[in-house]
Parts: sequence; structure tokens; C-alpha cells
Amino acid sequence: MEIAVIGIRGFPAIQGGAEKHSEELYPRLSKLGCQIVVIARTPYIPPKRRLDKWKRIEFIYLWCPKRKELETVIHTFLGLMICIFKRPDIVHIHNMGPALIIPVLNLFKIKTVLTYHSINYQHQKWGKCAKYILQKCEQIGLKYANKTIVISKTIKRFLEKKYDHQNLEFAPNGVNLPPIIPPGATLKNYNLKPRNYIFTACRLVPEKGIHDLIEAYSKIDMPHYKLVIAGDSDYETNYSINIKKIAKKRENIILTGSISGKPLKELFSNAGLFVLPSYYEGMSIALLEAMSYGLPVLVSDIPQNREVGLPDYRYFPPGDIEILKQKMQNFLLKGISKKEKNIQRKILQNEYNWDNVAQKTFSIYKNIF
Repeated sequence: MEIAVIGIRGFPAIQGGAEKHSEELYPRLSKLGCQIVVIARTPYIPPKRRLDKWKRIEFIYLWCPKRKELETVIHTFLGLMICIFKRPDIVHIHNMGPALIIPVLNLFKIKTVLTYHSINYQHQKWGKCAKYILQKCEQIGLKYANKTIVISKTIKRFLEKKYDHQNLEFAPNGVNLPPIIPPGATLKNYNLKPRNYIFTACRLVPEKGIHDLIEAYSKIDMPHYKLVIAGDSDYETNYSINIKKIAKKRENIILTGSISGKPLKELFSNAGLFVLPSYYEGMSIALLEAMSYGLPVLVSDIPQNREVGLPDYRYFPPGDIEILKQKMQNFLLKGISKKEKNIQRKILQNEYNWDNVAQKTFSIYKNIF
């Protein structure tokens, strides 16, 4: 069974939830017998990092402009041409924008699976015109895809209510239970001490609430704790520029930029507290990763974050700076109990297991093949 993948920038080690999802999912599907071809985007993968094959997955690298208004449209159109020529058994499309090509693939009798990662038109970065187009892509995708996978129960309920749609399958993001990386070169590079920093990992976009985290951190009277933000913006915006300006003026705020691999694992392993102040999420892999490292976590009280089943005290109202500040101070001092760590680990093993997600996706492929 040959599967072509469209709608992601590529992998391994490319920033983004759909990219991380794909990096974990497709090697497992390859082991189950699928031939995977990923159609990746050249602006995110310089020539020296381009691989013909990785873990038995093949890559086709297509050019696209690195502009948010044009990137997905042009890359998806070029990817469509490749799929019509290669005629894979199934095209697996990620996110709403590329869903526009599903009716064309249907005309060529190519099966389609759509993974719905987030309600994109709720993101603050998009203007009115883009939000309208994304909603139309959503309608087309859900109507014409052979099967739609959603990564969040909250999103599944939203779509079922909005469209009276029953052709949806739930398959969440997953996480691996990692080894703990001791303090090393990464902590030394940023002049960090174990457990003496607050950590988050996300894109620098308004819906992630980084501005709230910085404001709350600035009010904490605990100067020996630093704030470390791992991640960057896909496109430089007024918001990302402003966040970088603020951080530059504060020696205790560290922006690492986009990082992955061992340096990121080392930052997760040694943090004193993980904070996710988002106004909107699909299903945060960063939150699942923080839980997998046994970190005390503090997250915004939104439906997608509620799905992971943390105790009530681990949530705060999104945008409430005062409560965020108070809870950050409390959790830095209290940490996390062994009992709570074990509960978190059990949740991840039972509900967010990548092997189970791969088996579910493989079953979906077989049912429409």
C-alpha cells in the first residue's frame, strides 16, 4: 500500500505539531507494511539536510515560497501534480488548507485520508479572508475525504455538531516515555541550573499566550528562576519581533529559537516547571512531552488541555496574569509528587501511545483501500 503525504513541511526535526506527529507516525506505518512518500517543502530543509530516505520513508522535496499566504497553496498544487502522476493508493493530507485538492484526487480515483490537527481559522494570525477560505477548505475536506482523523475529542465534538458529521475517527497525538538527560552542554550554554528555570516550547504566535507568560514571570519575586522559551515563528511578525525585543532586554528570559533532539530533551529533563499558556491548541505534543519527563505542569484551562486529565489545580484561566503568577510561584516551590508523576505516566501509556495511534491509522487505511 503506497501512501503519499501532503500538508506538512517535512521531518525529522522540523518545528510544528503536524511535523512532529508525522515524524513519529510514519516510521511506524512503514514497519506495518506501508510505502510512505512524504512531499516536503524545501524552504524548511536546506540541501545538506535533505534525505532521499529516512527510516524507510522516501522524500520528494518541492519548492514553495516562504510566505504564509502562498506557501500552502503553491506547495499543495505542486504536490497534487506529483500525486496524479505517481498514483499512490492513498493520499494522506494534514491540515485544512490542502484539503481543497481532495475532490480533484477523487476524480482520479485516488483515496484520501484527512487529519484535522486544529481549527485553523480560530488562530489569531489569520485575517478575515484567510479564515473564510480555511472554513471552505474544512467543508470540502470533511465532505469529500474517504476518512477524516481528528486528534482531539474536543475538535471531534465540534465538527460533529457543526456538520452533523459521522465519518470522523479519533486518533490523538502520542508521546514516547523518554530517558532523563542529565545537565550538560545545553544548560551550560544558557547558564542554567537544574530545576531553576520555567520552561515552555511552542511557536511565537499570539494564540500560544507567550506574552502572558512573560508578563506573569516579570511579576514573580524569585530572581534565581529563569524563563526559557524554546521555539520560533514560522514567519517574522510584529508579535514575534516584539517578543524577541522584550526578551533581549531581560537577561533572565532566554529564547533558544527552534531546537530539537538532545538539546531540547535536556531542557525538558531539567526544568523546574513547564507552562503552556495557550488560548488555543489542537492537542499539544509539548504538553504530553512535559508530562512524559515527569515535570510539574501548569496549563491554560481550555478544552483541549482538559482532555489530558490533569488535576484541577494544574489549570489557570487563559489570560489571567495574576493567577498564572501565583500558581507559577507555588509550583516552583512545591514541584510534583511521585504519586502524580506515576498517574501522568499511566495516562500517557494508556491514552497517548504512538504504537496504538499507528495501528488505528493503519486500520483506517485498510478499510478504505
